[in-house]
Amino acid sequence: MTEKRIPLSREQLEAIAQEYPTPFHIYDEAAIRANVRRLIKAFSWAPGFREYFAVKAAPNPHLLAVLKEEGCGADCSSLPELLLAERTGILGESIMFTSNDTPLNEFAAAVRLGAVINLDDLSHLDYLHKGLGTIPDLVCFRYNPGPLRNGNAIIGNPEEAKYGCTRDQLIEGYRRARDLGAKRFGLHTMIASNELNPQYFVETAVMLFSLVSEISETLGIRFEFVNLGGGIGIPYRPDQHPVDLEALSAGIQDAYQTHIADKGLDPVSIYMENGRMVTGPYGYLVSRVLHMKKTWKTYVGLDACMANLMRPALYGAWHHISVPGREHEPASMVCDVTGSLCENNDKFAIDRQIQPVQPGDLVVIHDAGAHGHAMGFNYNGKLRSAELLLREDGSVKCIRRAETVDDYFATLDFSSLAK
Repeated sequence: MTEKRIPLSREQLEAIAQEYPTPFHIYDEAAIRANVRRLIKAFSWAPGFREYFAVKAAPNPHLLAVLKEEGCGADCSSLPELLLAERTGILGESIMFTSNDTPLNEFAAAVRLGAVINLDDLSHLDYLHKGLGTIPDLVCFRYNPGPLRNGNAIIGNPEEAKYGCTRDQLIEGYRRARDLGAKRFGLHTMIASNELNPQYFVETAVMLFSLVSEISETLGIRFEFVNLGGGIGIPYRPDQHPVDLEALSAGIQDAYQTHIADKGLDPVSIYMENGRMVTGPYGYLVSRVLHMKKTWKTYVGLDACMANLMRPALYGAWHHISVPGREHEPASMVCDVTGSLCENNDKFAIDRQIQPVQPGDLVVIHDAGAHGHAMGFNYNGKLRSAELLLREDGSVKCIRRAETVDDYFATLDFSSLAK
């Protein structure tokens, strides 16, 4: 059982809301630091271990700066994410560029930054070579095992996924990269998301380590790193348990010894690119009850909507909801918790039992620190909310202001309407 807490009292949240009106996301810096330190410590045995934080999970330079201080790199998938890493001071091979259907200018930016370029398809090697006149000294391909492995609901089964290369394509890709002058090689996969079973990641490591052994022997190349991807889940539901990082690491260490070290292939660095498990549990969407409605059901209407957190509408995802100051009271009220978007799936919870509320009460939606604010949008003219950082000293810093109507109109040209 995972107890859901927020590191602020109702009184503290009300004081924050006086300066930064709801809704807003707030992140717990101390907890994020402690969490990523635990991950890195769990893999202290691994040669050159590095966590490349998945920028898409929480693309904010203040969060990236915190993680950079803790030794993390950045896993990027687009030009703006590359530039966000650069402006945060994350450079060179501290950037992993993993994208798909990638335009040439984004490859060029990754090359300029000295990032590790992780190719999604065999054809991308020629695309990059032709477009830029060269290939990087370090080449990595993304592996898709197809029916050999199961995925999960969020990312889908590998054979249905658009990502990565088959085994035969990998062998041909590394052969061609070698012949074009590549000297360094890495291997990557990402086949599950929000997975809570640690054995899944151990099995993924065995799969990749075995592939490294096979390709090394076939082509006479040495691999410098294996990127196990991310996908470590978090316990969104109170009855779920977090992944045992130490047990997961021990299983991967055993696999490394058997499939890498015992075959004389070490050292091979171990990389990961988690996002959700790093910041997810330590971000909160704080909202306020605007209206109560009773028709065929009871509805609790918030000043937040799926533009602030779309996971429940997109995936049917569960996010725990608590009422500050009443956390220990019985959850005796059954309701749908909704937003104001003109879409009926704009619901944070359906038939959920929560502590009784009334208009004006604060509510906290938990585990919103990854794929929360980042997935925001402006449909219906909704404006994205502020992001705040609860600093280690207890102070609160605004790390992204709330959008305004002027922001929403900024890309529109009204002047031409007067002609």
